[in-house]
Amino acid sequence: MKISISVKTNAKNSSIEQISKTHFKIHIKSPPAEGKANGEIIKILSKYLKIPKSRISIIHGTRSREKIVDAS
Repeated sequence: MKISISVKTNAKNSSIEQISKTHFKIHIKSPPAEGKANGEIIKILSKYLKIPKSRISIIHGTRSREKIVDAS
């Protein structure tokens, strides 16, 4: 399943909000440096969707606020 994500980095609290079936808005504490933000995004999605982190990958937008993620 492909998911669209809008990311806000350097937030006070980490949170996830489902906008539609395939669109999420994620706020994360991590800065957008050295892949820390992408790692935290995968961790939050894994917990929310209740699937292993190994089944989630960012397929487009690794260096952007708008990402497309494959969660199979």
